[in-house]
Amino acid sequence: MKALKALVTGGAGFLGSNLCTDLLEKGYEVVVVDNFLTGSRENIDRLKASPRFTFIEMCIASREYQETFNGNNKWKFDEVYHLGCPTGVPNIERLGEEMMDVSSIGTKNVLKTALESGARFVFTSSSEIYGDPEISPQSEKYTGNVDPQGPRANYEEAKRFSETLVQLYVRKYGLHACTLRLFNVYGPNLNAADTRAIPVFVQKALRNEPLPVHGDGSHIRTMCYVADLVNGLQLVVKKGVSGEVYNIGSDEQITIGDLAKKIIEITGSKSVVKFTEGFAHDHKSRMPNLEKIHGIGWKRMVGLEEGLLKTIEYFKQKTEQKAEQKAEQRTEQRIEQRIKQAIERVVERVVGQVAEERVEK
Repeated sequence: MKALKALVTGGAGFLGSNLCTDLLEKGYEVVVVDNFLTGSRENIDRLKASPRFTFIEMCIASREYQETFNGNNKWKFDEVYHLGCPTGVPNIERLGEEMMDVSSIGTKNVLKTALESGARFVFTSSSEIYGDPEISPQSEKYTGNVDPQGPRANYEEAKRFSETLVQLYVRKYGLHACTLRLFNVYGPNLNAADTRAIPVFVQKALRNEPLPVHGDGSHIRTMCYVADLVNGLQLVVKKGVSGEVYNIGSDEQITIGDLAKKIIEITGSKSVVKFTEGFAHDHKSRMPNLEKIHGIGWKRMVGLEEGLLKTIEYFKQKTEQKAEQKAEQRTEQRIEQRIKQAIERVVERVVGQVAEERVEK
């Protein structure tokens, strides 16, 4: 039986690399397109060992992507997972143009690829499209409370525009496509430099440093472990109704302050919670209505404590690896220094001997 072939945009990112790992384990051929704007080479290094994995470094909004993937019979896919887009609150302003480019030109390019392949398509949108919600939980029918001129608009409006493009291709061209609105996700392969709560809290706790909680810690979030999200992506591609939107996340609420305390408790850290100035326009509460995705068979399997334990172990291993690498570098530097000093001593002796011979002559 011929292996299914999947295109994953943003496959070097946190979500994408976890998805690619799972697809490869299931026997897929996987093609990743990423330009490492916020993704990591380290996330895909281990995947390159598979003969069924192909990586292409490029931006999905570029002419290079169009020339490579669109109007080219070489590339045919069964499934297209469109995850490519910069994330992170600090990047909303810094990478605002890139967010809007990949969510407009980039999304249109990837939709064309799926259409030409006759592939099933899923787009990862975000709970950010709901803005600062006035109702809870948020169902897919809720149109949100957003500010198109606000400080988070670059990301919120970019995702909303991508959703519109997906619907256009469904209605106009008959593409089988779904949208998945992600609420907070966490787990292995999160970037150590990521400013989201869990990677920051875990790393600070492991170093016994204060955990910075923005505002008074009362902001409410729900946290979904990445393995459950990966399962949801594949389920929606296979069983989702074309043109439909599905929320995915956890319905287990927790305040950011309590999340910090839980991580301190699980790690056995000596850290304390340190309250800091809140982010501008930070949304108070997010919680998904999950009835729709439950209806096609998805359910969350990993609870918060179990997921945190796995995430903490991941960051522990990363910390140990970095410590080992630094120790190896220091050893190499000491060896290089000793070799250099030995060479200098030899040269000094040789020069001295030559000088003595000249004097004797």
